[in-house]
Amino acid sequence: MSAFTAARPAPFATIDRLPSLAAVKAWLYLLAGLVILMVAIGGATRLTGSGLSITEWRPVTGAVPPMSDASWAAEFARYQGSSQYENLTRGLTLSDFKFIYWWEWSHRQLGRLIGLVFFLPLAWFYWTGAVRARFALALLGIGALGGLQATVGWIMVASGLEPGMVAVAPVKLTLHLLIASVILGLIVWVAAGLGRGHRRGEPTNGARFAVTLLVLIAVQIALGGLMAGSKAGLTYNTWPLMDGRVVPSAETLFVVRPWFENLVDNPALVQLNHRLTAYLVVALAVWDAISAWRTGADLSLVRRASALAGIALAQMALGITTLLLAVPLWAGLAHQLLAMALLAMASVHARVSLSASAAS
Repeated sequence: MSAFTAARPAPFATIDRLPSLAAVKAWLYLLAGLVILMVAIGGATRLTGSGLSITEWRPVTGAVPPMSDASWAAEFARYQGSSQYENLTRGLTLSDFKFIYWWEWSHRQLGRLIGLVFFLPLAWFYWTGAVRARFALALLGIGALGGLQATVGWIMVASGLEPGMVAVAPVKLTLHLLIASVILGLIVWVAAGLGRGHRRGEPTNGARFAVTLLVLIAVQIALGGLMAGSKAGLTYNTWPLMDGRVVPSAETLFVVRPWFENLVDNPALVQLNHRLTAYLVVALAVWDAISAWRTGADLSLVRRASALAGIALAQMALGITTLLLAVPLWAGLAHQLLAMALLAMASVHARVSLSASAAS
């Protein structure tokens, strides 16, 4: 039995009462929307340089912002003790500090809100029988990823607060973004699979291809995290060439020693990898849409594949625009949001394709 066959929708298809099915789906898609909003605010936090403005991790009391002039002064003083302030933002006024503080505070509060929106309805659905044991366990696994995400988020921030650091470590930023992407993909995957039956079946080549495309998009998002972490978007702001060449010289791509550190620390190689993977994602998405149309596939499949290809093309165009403009705030945020939309669409496409192939 293949891994694709084993991943049947049984645990996610146990809701047989239509009102419960609709309620659980609505709840899951609400969660997906909140995760996308979380990624957007996280992107704004990064692009505005706000991520290190709160220097302590207080899971409970941190929900309360400074409420007096004295508490604001104390919070600002803690930030002034950071290397980012010493080396990058020295001279920042209290008013400027409040601006970056509120971005980071909002990001953390939304994380707390997502936790409540996840666990409270889950408990209710379980209590009323709308969500059964296996389904509840699967959802709790996603919840555990949310807890891991919060922990990784603080580890990421702590890396930027180390002496001499003025920004978070690119690998930790990438991991933070990747876990958020996995959470989003899983939520949408589960929601798209609800009510689709228990039948087994060998997946078609088209279904396997859809899953492969989903994985590749997740890889591309991770490469985007490295782009953001290494600020590679502020270099080689031309397209389709980089420094006058389609592929920069080996001396440029592998200037760092040992060579594998170039994958993270060298903006040239980081950007090249992101570009090449983008081309591959778009090519495969367009090929998938054309194949669905030419083979006379089900109309819903053609529409899903076409929508995925359209979003991929739009994302590539937006990525090129963002690069040419040297990552203005609006373009960087739009690029990150469209990446989440692409991931969500790919998750739906892969999940429904697997269900359809199992039922055939």
